[in-house]
Amino acid sequence: MKAAITALLGLATLLPLGAEARPERKSLLNSDPEVIYLEDIVEKPIQLKVIKEAPVFSDKEGDRRLGFLKANQTVELEGMTAKVYRVRGEGTRNGIVGWVAPWAFSHPQEDFVAKLKQLYERQIAVNEIVAANGIAIGMTLDEVSQSRGKPTKTSVRLTAEGESGTWEYIDYEDVKNYITRIDPATGQAYRQLASITREEKGKSAVEFKNGLVTALEESENNGPGNVRIIVPPLVFHW
Repeated sequence: MKAAITALLGLATLLPLGAEARPERKSLLNSDPEVIYLEDIVEKPIQLKVIKEAPVFSDKEGDRRLGFLKANQTVELEGMTAKVYRVRGEGTRNGIVGWVAPWAFSHPQEDFVAKLKQLYERQIAVNEIVAANGIAIGMTLDEVSQSRGKPTKTSVRLTAEGESGTWEYIDYEDVKNYITRIDPATGQAYRQLASITREEKGKSAVEFKNGLVTALEESENNGPGNVRIIVPPLVFHW
């Protein structure tokens, strides 16, 4: 997996202060909040062995059956929910892609099901953080980029233990500047908008080591942040 890690980490969520433009999101085809797609999560496709012939559905709810997945073959896991897998393989008539119940599959890794569940739960949590433009301890730098875009400033240090450094994000707000004028006809004072300036509101410093966020620092105190516990990226043995 990309920036793979093998331990659990606590994630302290840091939300942006300003109204920065959010980075472009992916296709709406992948916008179902209950579904994760593995193409951008794992480096190597996850393969499952089909141990029983099983019905394949076009929807995750199992309302529209497409056909049947043949037993005794290896298929690629493309996506998943908490209850069902989306796979690509051979059907009883031809190639088929759709949603299949987990009971139809096996995997040689002993703790595979537990790790796959952790992968799903972690990615759902990360998706929520990214949707809110947040940053969290335990996220990868790729995930930070998806959430906040390109950092304003970066510093990197290389040591025998690997790469570490800091990404800095500056949060801005638009401030309206007014001047007072006197109406020559009435003698009354009034405010007139003179300019709009973009001023720095705060800074977010993201410390990382070997591609993982290890600490967060906020320059403006907005009270205690939200703390969440999620599973980091996992390693599957092949």
